Amino acid sequence: MCMHGGLSPELKRFEQISNIKRPCDVPDTGLLCDLLWSDPDSSCENYQNNDRGVSFTFGQKIVKEFLEKHDLDLIVRAHQVVEDGYEFFAGRELVTVFSAPNYCGEFDNAGAMMTVDDTLMCSFQILKPASAAQQKRQGY
Repeated sequence: MCMHGGLSPELKRFEQISNIKRPCDVPDTGLLCDLLWSDPDSSCENYQNNDRGVSFTFGQKIVKEFLEKHDLDLIVRAHQVVEDGYEFFAGRELVTVFSAPNYCGEFDNAGAMMTVDDTLMCSFQILKPASAAQQKRQGY
């Protein structure tokens, strides 16, 4: 399953995602908000309020229960800068993939792209941030 943010305590059936009316404004709470803005957090077990001030954080237990209930192997998400471009969570059952290296010029993070082959094997291509000299040559 792929999403921008993460899981929601309101997500019980996949049909709920299909039933979201589009285009729409993103509400401050609820399923759509959570799919866009929730984050994994190793310091919590269930759902907790998110320090971002919107949506929730969720722990490994939530990931494992969701995957088991829906007969899935992996959740792929984005939404958070991760140093190496991708980062696993919950025993490699969730992965954050962030494709923008040197995000906003403020982070020295790599970016990554994930590909899935015919056997469902996932692999990652890493996009290294440009060096200071490269950035200068390119006019950044």
